[in-house]
Amino acid sequence: MNDKTSHPGLVAAWIAAMRPRTLTAAVGAVAVGAALARAAGAHRWDATFAALGVAVSLQIASNLYNDYGDFIRGADVDRVGPPRAAQSGWLAASHVRLGAFIAIAVAVLSGLRLVALLGWPALAIGVTAIVSAVAYTAGPAPLAYIGLGDAFVMAFFGVAAVNGTFLAETGKLSASAGAASVAVGAMATAILVVNNLRDHEGDARVGKRTLVVRFGQRFGQAEYIAMLALAYLIAIGLAYGERRAGWLLPLLTLPLAVKRTRTVLGSHGPQLNAELANTAKLGLAFNLLLAAGALA
Repeated sequence: MNDKTSHPGLVAAWIAAMRPRTLTAAVGAVAVGAALARAAGAHRWDATFAALGVAVSLQIASNLYNDYGDFIRGADVDRVGPPRAAQSGWLAASHVRLGAFIAIAVAVLSGLRLVALLGWPALAIGVTAIVSAVAYTAGPAPLAYIGLGDAFVMAFFGVAAVNGTFLAETGKLSASAGAASVAVGAMATAILVVNNLRDHEGDARVGKRTLVVRFGQRFGQAEYIAMLALAYLIAIGLAYGERRAGWLLPLLTLPLAVKRTRTVLGSHGPQLNAELANTAKLGLAFNLLLAAGALA
């Protein structure tokens, strides 16, 4: 049921719709790619800011289109997470969709600099990212509804964001950037897993076949643990492989990861709202320390 009695105001409604807490995943990924580029001696601020503009804009576009797509499919009925702008009646669904297209336009404008630097690789990555951001909850087979949301997050908010930034600044790829991108993607995927654990009952009712809906809560909890473990193991692997202790800096967040895991395993439904934000904070801290480790 739409709750129009507690309208937060137009500006606050748009901010809520863009879900600023999730933007840390995009920022952290670009920070890691830029740090790796600087460590390689080829850092370019123009490429960094262009990559940041693309990553953040596409994250906003994905969030807005997710709001719109879930609303028109009825996935936000009896929602246990924070209110959505369209479902709550704060913004018209058509306006939310328009906002997503505007965010995509900003991403395209930001990406022009990357295309100028890299040519067709940047264009190919950008077009694929835009199509996937829209297809996350749109089209005949939305990615989020057929269990591919986790792969989407890993691919675009980890692998593509880190490697794309590094490639734009250095003109090449590296094994270190590739490994770090998977760690970043794992942290971003963990955020989505919390979201899917929280919403699994409502998702199941509307046919949103996330991995948690397909395989159950225990699978989702195991996936959360696996994603965090993968990120830390990659950091350890980089330190061992390159004989550089700086890569171990993300391990400073390990106590927080243990705390987050215990809380996620012991929570359900609305109790996971706070853990969604806390996992995002954990991911940002991990990524920033990973970036620092690349420069150490």
